[in-house]
Amino acid sequence: MAVGPGYPAASAGRGQMRAADADRDRAVSFLTAAYTEGRLGKDEYDARLETALSARTYADLDQVVTDLPGARIPPARQVVATTNGLAVASLACGLAQFVFGPLPTIPAIVLGHVARHQIRRTGEQGAGMALAGLLLGWAAVVFGIIVIAGLAVFAFAHTGHAIPAVPGGQPPAPVGPQGG
Repeated sequence: MAVGPGYPAASAGRGQMRAADADRDRAVSFLTAAYTEGRLGKDEYDARLETALSARTYADLDQVVTDLPGARIPPARQVVATTNGLAVASLACGLAQFVFGPLPTIPAIVLGHVARHQIRRTGEQGAGMALAGLLLGWAAVVFGIIVIAGLAVFAFAHTGHAIPAVPGGQPPAPVGPQGG
């Protein structure tokens, strides 16, 4: 008869086999669990512990653990995996950039960073959404910088700030009191 997961009872041929230290340790862990859960009194625990530590065969170990009162099974809790709200908001702001322009860019980045921090701390769902919001926000920032730099180069190239060439290759003479 098996007492629980991880501790097999001795079958017909196995009962007379010598028990290893790991087997004795496993029996001791079952006894300790039963004692901490209140299924064994102190005196009974001490007696069974002494027997388990001096057991030579699997049959000796089985005598120590097979009649343990049933283990208490905690009531099943329903685990609900929640999605981090800031991760959803970060993704929404990242996608909203395509409709509203650069206005939601900064909120997408800030909410994405805060959401990822909260997700690491609490174990909530939504890490992918937070990352997507971050990537969309930073992509918009990089794209904006490239557009502004391109416009600046274009504007500088077409303003006519270049020095006009003088026929004959000589630079123009300075104008003013010294150039007379």
